Amino acid sequence: MATIAEEKTSSSAMANEAQFFGHPRGLSVLFFTEFWERFSFYGLRAILLLFMTAPAAASGMAFDTTTAGFIYGVYTSMAYLASVPGGWIADHLIGQRKAIFYGGILIAAGNLTLALHGMQFLFLGLGLVVLGTGLLKPNVSAIVGGLYSPDESARRDSGFSIFYMGINLGAFVAPLIVGGLGENVNWHLGFLASGVGMILGIIWFRFGTKHLGTAGEFQATPEAFAKAKRTLLLGLVGLVVVVALAAALHFSSILPLTVDVMKNVFNVGYLVIPGAFFAVVFADKTLTIVEKKRFVVIAIFFLLSAIFWGSFEQAGTTFTLFARDYTNREIFGTLLPVSYFQSLNAMFIVIFAAVFALIWMKLGDRQPSSPLKFGIGLILVGVGFWILSVAAGIAASGTKVTPLWLVSVYLIHTFGELCLSPVGLSSITKLAPTRYVSQAMGIWFLGASLGNYIAGQAAGYIEHFPASEVFFIVFCIASGVGVFIALVSKPIAKLMGGVK
Repeated sequence: MATIAEEKTSSSAMANEAQFFGHPRGLSVLFFTEFWERFSFYGLRAILLLFMTAPAAASGMAFDTTTAGFIYGVYTSMAYLASVPGGWIADHLIGQRKAIFYGGILIAAGNLTLALHGMQFLFLGLGLVVLGTGLLKPNVSAIVGGLYSPDESARRDSGFSIFYMGINLGAFVAPLIVGGLGENVNWHLGFLASGVGMILGIIWFRFGTKHLGTAGEFQATPEAFAKAKRTLLLGLVGLVVVVALAAALHFSSILPLTVDVMKNVFNVGYLVIPGAFFAVVFADKTLTIVEKKRFVVIAIFFLLSAIFWGSFEQAGTTFTLFARDYTNREIFGTLLPVSYFQSLNAMFIVIFAAVFALIWMKLGDRQPSSPLKFGIGLILVGVGFWILSVAAGIAASGTKVTPLWLVSVYLIHTFGELCLSPVGLSSITKLAPTRYVSQAMGIWFLGASLGNYIAGQAAGYIEHFPASEVFFIVFCIASGVGVFIALVSKPIAKLMGGVK
């Protein structure tokens, strides 16, 4: 079965002429689809916390920082958590291409809903974006891997780095346009701009699928399809029962859904979901010993991903608050919008992604192993927090610090991200068997989901504890884990069974 799937993937790659920076033309389709999806996502992220904490007189929601941080963390974490069922639906029911198309429609609808006024539109809009991101995000990345044959490891890594540049071009432009409109004109106009961007992405993908060859096409036997439909139906019934039970407990005052209760639910969920996935995987008797060892590595990468993103994604929470309250944003007499700082990471990615891709290509088999790259990435993100802890200590005296502190942190974090994120995306597509690739990609994004949830809660900590102490603790955790992984990288690499 694995051999047949590999032959199909190989034929898919051969069907596409190399016309996009030396890569299959289909990469350009996915590059710009992801550009607009990330424009939508990061545009929303740039203004969401600011919108929720803005006073009602400024058309904001007037939430306190802890509540806004919790909502932000739940939203961003659920957007990535939805990648797990999104990957399963693509693998078993509709295929990766339809998942991307329908997901884009939901994301656009969510942003357009956020453009309306009212508490109900806030939660409905965020919910639609979550569902759409879950369908779109893991499957775009999975199709990128499907453009290359199994023996094109180095070329695939280079392709993912180019793809990652598309992600960050969208992330760079979004805060400048959406953030500028949201902060300077109207929050809801910013949300509208995010929705329009996703509509453009849907159109681009719809008319570009002809360049994908057979990558992402759905193939399933009638028996497998019928079984998947039954599984989905049972899952939906279970979800309805859980929601009904939660509503009954809440409105009967037996167990009101307070912030603390919701936090406990999420804490348990982040233990149960990955645990259940890996339990099913290791119980699968059709997997070989080598494939199961590779899943051990995927589990390790999942944990490291959660730690990394829990630190890195504070760009949308503690970094935003630091930029708003402790940074001197006046440049040549003009006050820069807070959201503009969120473009720094993406700008640095655009500048340095090709450099890193070239380095990996030049080094070839001499480049650091994937586990070692993960360790380096964690060390670098920790160093960024050490720098920020120093800046926070200076700002504690009442003097706002120069923006160069944040600029340097974003630069160092960018180097860490380039060591970890595109390498992780590529590694998952190589480590997971073809029939598990979308689900494995969903688990990869589940790590990002957990990280975003942690980052959201960090906003509450910085409200109650000195920022310098919070940042220093993050430095110790991230860099400490990074050093440990670097030391044990060789044994982990052996579990990868020849995958590089």
